[in-house]
Amino acid sequence: MTSIEILPLIALVAMFVIATFFPINIGILGFIGAFVVGYFALGFDDKEILNEFPSSIVLTIVGVTYFFGMAKRNGTIDLLVNSCIRAVNGRVTVVPWVFFFVASVLTALGTFSPAAVALIVPAAMAFAARTGMSPLVMGIMVINGAHAGAFSPISVSGVLVRDIVENNGLALDPWTLFFASYGINLLLSVLTVVGYAALARMKGFEYTATGSTNPAPGSGPVGGSPISTSVPTGGGTAGGSSAGGSTQVLTRPKTTTLVDAPAPVTFVQKLTLFLIGALLVLVLVLHLPISFIAIGAGAVLAFTDLKKQNEAIADISWSTVLLVAGMVTYISILQEVGTIDHLAEMAITIGAPIIVAIVLCYVIGVTSAFASSTALLAAVIPLAMPLLGTGALPVVGVVAALAISATVVDVSPFSTNGALVLANAQNIERPRFYRQLLVNAGIVVAIAPALCWLILVVVPALF
Repeated sequence: MTSIEILPLIALVAMFVIATFFPINIGILGFIGAFVVGYFALGFDDKEILNEFPSSIVLTIVGVTYFFGMAKRNGTIDLLVNSCIRAVNGRVTVVPWVFFFVASVLTALGTFSPAAVALIVPAAMAFAARTGMSPLVMGIMVINGAHAGAFSPISVSGVLVRDIVENNGLALDPWTLFFASYGINLLLSVLTVVGYAALARMKGFEYTATGSTNPAPGSGPVGGSPISTSVPTGGGTAGGSSAGGSTQVLTRPKTTTLVDAPAPVTFVQKLTLFLIGALLVLVLVLHLPISFIAIGAGAVLAFTDLKKQNEAIADISWSTVLLVAGMVTYISILQEVGTIDHLAEMAITIGAPIIVAIVLCYVIGVTSAFASSTALLAAVIPLAMPLLGTGALPVVGVVAALAISATVVDVSPFSTNGALVLANAQNIERPRFYRQLLVNAGIVVAIAPALCWLILVVVPALF
């Protein structure tokens, strides 16, 4: 590799390091890098530098986050969550899987994974606190659920991965990618619940894997045991130990429910539900672009509350727009320089293609624990394209393994999703919970890429 190919690669690594330790959006650094390399090294003008600007992905991000931001504000998302809990009659052991399912539905409809986690995790962690369920297990369930649906044919991540593959002249079945992601995340959730339950029995943990109907420690009354209170009887202060100080009275707390009583569904919520259904039909059946459909649905909702339009615009995930647009633009410049092709050729020289695949899975998995998964998808998947072009490995298997390896490690407290879980945890010391998330992230980083490689690459390659 020449210096003109190596320097942009070093700059890419520097971008991830800077964005990891400083609160700077890596997309901004990507745009700066694209200009420096494109203008000074390749002699491109601004139009040529932005030739591969991902306008369709940007419009998809804007439309989806705009529409679902308003759905959250008008209470429709909470309505859907509570309805799912009522559908299982509040059965404690089933409700965590309801949160998993709801999070997967939200991301499958196009909600960003961090946005879906942000919508679900407050209610989920409150439920865990009230039932004595491990906040670690609940947090993992929500995050895995969000990742399970994150690669649907209409989701931003699904569109991003498919565009990268198809722009390199290869075909990718979007439904196979979606079901592969759903299956792996479901399997990881099952392993988490079973593993934690076994450890809880052996070591007598304070929390259970699925919760119980008994009150959780420090969670307040949930119904069951009486609470002792002191009532002054004269001659002293409440709680005094002398005669005439106080009398111990046993009172039974009121039973609290897992979810509030159903409130009447408003006209705006009915309209939002209709628009969600219409969006699904228009995108999945008629194959219309979700970007324009979501923006149109958002515009309809805008007329129901014109006074809050500034808040609705603020709900758009502008930080993700910057991240994706900047990174995709910079990677396109690296492709023009020849860096991506040379890296792919070097990877192929490692040996058997199947070994290269697991190396890439671990590279993207380990790095994603500290950096943006979306940015890494745009950076690493192109490295596998020449490898897939040889036909030695299944395209959808390798791409799915890379995509899932990049996202399943988002239980790390350094990631947005992990930080949201940490911030919403109840009845547990934050430093202690932080260490639990960190240890779990290390286990996932060690196991998940190999699991994805084995199930999605090795098995299909053999059979």
